[in-house]
Amino acid sequence: MLWRTFCVDYLCRTEDNVYGVEFTRFKIRDMDSGATLFEVVKPPDGDSDKPDADDPNAGRYVRYEFPPQFLKLRQVGATVEFTVKDKPVEKFRMIERHYFKDRVLKTFDFDFGFCIPNSTNTCEHIYDFPQLTDAQIKEMVESPFETQSDSFYFVNGRLIMHNKAYFAYNT
Repeated sequence: MLWRTFCVDYLCRTEDNVYGVEFTRFKIRDMDSGATLFEVVKPPDGDSDKPDADDPNAGRYVRYEFPPQFLKLRQVGATVEFTVKDKPVEKFRMIERHYFKDRVLKTFDFDFGFCIPNSTNTCEHIYDFPQLTDAQIKEMVESPFETQSDSFYFVNGRLIMHNKAYFAYNT
């Protein structure tokens, strides 16, 4: 994959997730201090509002707001919990690209491996943050949601999910 800028469109349909992979918890922690910086848990079925029926991509993107100090972190751990429906998931892989405006900040490539059918899985990936200059940090703080990411999820080399994130560093 050689995308040099954030993808405007989604590169697969929600129906391509034939394995029923669903993310149910996400936590970000500072690896140096151990402090939890962000955590979200999907409520059990029936305990939350349904995604916006008018937005066919509801649930495929998230908007994060972090303090400017977040950009100075050296390393974070991202713990994800996800469920798999009734098909085995082989060679589950995520490639995530982070961009600011039209430039790539960092690419991450993580293997989840094999997931058994009807399972709940948890793993933590360690992200080494790119070292940014004070001028870059200032520009990113002054440009909310122009820092973006594409997360591509593959099973056996086939794209099954494409999610997006938008970041602001001004809270």
